Amino acid sequence: MRFLAMAAVAAVGLAPFSASAAKDCMPSKWGPDDEIGAANYVTPQQVLAATKLVKLGQSHPLGIVVETKTPAYPPRTVSLQLVQPGQHNGRGLAQDFGWDIIYNDDLAQLWFGIGPQIDGFGHLGEAGLYYNCNKAVDISHVTGIKKLGVHNIPPLIGRGVLVDMAKHFGVDTLVAGQAFGSADIKAAAKAQGVKFRQGDVILLHTGWTDAMLDSDPTAWVSGEPGPNNEGMVYLASLNPMAVGADTWGVEPVPPPEGDKVFYGHVTLLQENGIYILETMNTGRLAKEGVNEFMFVLGQARIKGTVQMIINPVAMW
Repeated sequence: MRFLAMAAVAAVGLAPFSASAAKDCMPSKWGPDDEIGAANYVTPQQVLAATKLVKLGQSHPLGIVVETKTPAYPPRTVSLQLVQPGQHNGRGLAQDFGWDIIYNDDLAQLWFGIGPQIDGFGHLGEAGLYYNCNKAVDISHVTGIKKLGVHNIPPLIGRGVLVDMAKHFGVDTLVAGQAFGSADIKAAAKAQGVKFRQGDVILLHTGWTDAMLDSDPTAWVSGEPGPNNEGMVYLASLNPMAVGADTWGVEPVPPPEGDKVFYGHVTLLQENGIYILETMNTGRLAKEGVNEFMFVLGQARIKGTVQMIINPVAMW
């Protein structure tokens, strides 16, 4: 886990703000006040086009089940308690409701960046800057982010495409640290009949979670395969709405020589306003050869959050 501790320092994006960084920052193509980035691709036309992809009436949850034992990027955890308010010491609620009512509630302490999640634009940046030239010093606060919050993201509805990288390499699962770039992504997409379009949700299947999460959770969270820095630049050039994978951080851990760990997050989130989807449940899609589907996500809208546990739905 020593590598992960080092990666945490590199990933949080807390470098001091500099005048040169501000000077070099380019406003978003959606305008200097934009906060939702590639969610701007969600138009009535895109939604209607996505509905036409549902031909068999099949649906699949892209989120995995999260539990207290789910490994996560440290120090993230989940703690759950079932409580029965007002029903302790043998006390009932019949006198309050007029019938013999019982009920349970959930009480949780958790990090929103655990398991299947969306990374918003306030999650990771570089040199004191987040998406659309927002300064960390201006928007980051212990009680919640003041701009770029996940609560601002509208329903993400569009065309989803799956690129099966495990199939491309002829294996059930890629190995930790195995990196691939634009050449392999292009070759896999071509062989599998996947054509990219603006506003797509691009998911990469590596087989990592299906193979490792249950059998060796420590190894699962200690490394992962994924697209290298160049590969993430290529994916960004396709103008997708979101990029995701069946891994906890999308990018390879450890990174290939010469790459910056998790720097693809900067490429997508900060530089291009493209959402990141982590720990996506892509196994069934890969097994059944579903490479195109309707994607729908409506995340919990908790004000000031920068990540959120999600369960998008694929329909075809």
